[in-house]
Amino acid sequence: QVQLVESGGRLVLAGGSLRLSCAASGRTFSSYTVAWFRQTPGKEREFVATISRSGSSTLAAEFVKGRFTLSRDNAKNTAYLQMNSLKPEDTAVYYCAAGTQAWTIRSSGDYDYWGQGTQVTVSS
Repeated sequence: QVQLVESGGRLVLAGGSLRLSCAASGRTFSSYTVAWFRQTPGKEREFVATISRSGSSTLAAEFVKGRFTLSRDNAKNTAYLQMNSLKPEDTAVYYCAAGTQAWTIRSSGDYDYWGQGTQVTVSS
C-alpha cells in the first residue's frame, strides 16, 4: 500500500505557473504508475497526465500539452506536475493517484491509491 499527499496548490494569476508535488510513503514508490487528475464541482474527475514507473514516459491530456509537465524522483518518493501558462479553466482540485497498471491508463477507476487533493485557483 502507498499513501499519497499532494501539495503546492494555491491562487495564481492567469499566465502564471505552479508546481504541484505528490509525496508518497509506504511501499516502493517506483513500483507504481503515477497520474494526476482534476475535478471541479459537479463534474467527473478528469485525467490530466500520467508517468511511467521509471519516469521515462509520460502521457498528457490534449488540453494540457505544451503547458504541463509531469516528472518524478523515485529516490525522493515524489512526483511533480509543473503547470505553466495557467488558464482560469485550469481551476480545480488536483489529485495524485498511483496504481500498478500500465502507465498509459487514463481511467480514474483503475488507480488504487489517491491523495486528498490540492486546490488550484487561476484568477483572470
